[in-house]
Amino acid sequence: MRINVLQHTPNEGPGMIEDWANAHGHELFVYHPYQFGHLPTAAATDLLIILGGPMSPNDELPWIKRERVLIQELLDQDVPMLGACYGAQQISKTLGYPVTKAPAKEVGWAPVYRQSTVIPGIPEKLTVLHWHEEMFTVPAGAELLFSSDRVKNQGFVLNHRVVGLQFHFEPRANNVREMVVNDYPYIQGSVLKQTAAEIMATPVPAENRVVLDKILDYITAK
Repeated sequence: MRINVLQHTPNEGPGMIEDWANAHGHELFVYHPYQFGHLPTAAATDLLIILGGPMSPNDELPWIKRERVLIQELLDQDVPMLGACYGAQQISKTLGYPVTKAPAKEVGWAPVYRQSTVIPGIPEKLTVLHWHEEMFTVPAGAELLFSSDRVKNQGFVLNHRVVGLQFHFEPRANNVREMVVNDYPYIQGSVLKQTAAEIMATPVPAENRVVLDKILDYITAK
C-alpha cells in the first residue's frame, strides 16, 4: 500500500502513523504542499493522511483548494482517508460544510469521549492532545465519533473509509516537544490553562497508539 501524507508545517509530522505503516510493510510518502506546492495524484494514493497545520481551510491559497480537489477525487473512489485537525476540517469543507470558530480554543491535553461504537474497541474516554481553535461540521451521512467537554465536534467517521479527528492521536513524546518548542505562543488563550512545560511533561497515553492503529485498520480493511 502507498500511503501519501500531506504535512502542513514542519513540527506536525506523521508520528505514530509512520510506525503503523512500517509495521504493515507499507510505503509512506510525505508531501509538503505549503512549501513546495506538490500533491500526489489520486491514482498513486492507496491511503491519504491529511495532517494539521496553522492554516485554515477558509484561507484563499491555491494549494489548499487543490488539496480539496484531490480529496474529492479520493472520496469519489472510496479511497481510505484520515484527517487530523486541519485535515479533518479540509475533508468536511470538501464535502460542502463550513469550518468555523470552535466554542473554545483548546491547546494541551484533555479528554475526549467516544460517541459511536462503529469502530470496535475504542474506550469510552481518552486523553488526547488538542491544538486548535476552529472546528469542522460533521458531514451528512457521517457519525459523530468523539466529543470533548467544550467542543462537540471532535471526530467523525464516514462510510467505513474516512475518519476526521479535531485533535491529535499521532504524536509521540518527541513530536509533542517539537510542536511545543516551535509553536508555544499558540498556547496563549487556551481554556485548558496548561503551560508549555506542563504539556511537554504529560506522558503520551499508551492507548492512543492502540486506538490510532484501530482506526487505520478500520478504514483500510477490505
